[in-house]
Amino acid sequence: MYDRRDLSEAQRDLAAWLAKWSTKYPKLTNWVEVHIGETLTFYRLPRAHHKHLKSTNMLERLNEEIKRRTRVVRIFPHTESCLRLVRALCVETHEMWFEDNRYLNMELLKEQRRERIRQAA
Repeated sequence: MYDRRDLSEAQRDLAAWLAKWSTKYPKLTNWVEVHIGETLTFYRLPRAHHKHLKSTNMLERLNEEIKRRTRVVRIFPHTESCLRLVRALCVETHEMWFEDNRYLNMELLKEQRRERIRQAA
């Protein structure tokens, strides 16, 4: 469902999936019906952002970097020193994403917002 072109296509596939499995797994399909909307919200964003937001690769990479850097230290004198290192890594990563890498082009969001305002007027 997360590789579809738009929300309506994902919802059609979801309806087919629910129809197929609802008799065999009613608890699961009921739970999915209630909660799936939370995971499909990325469809409201520009299409260019979808490939980055439908996966957890970005967070997995950050977690791997935290693990790698904390293993170097091995033993922290207290919890606060570990938290300082993790915070510093998160700030460094945030700055890299925000300034250098441009992982998500925020101009696309601005354009989408302007278009919605024009359509509403």
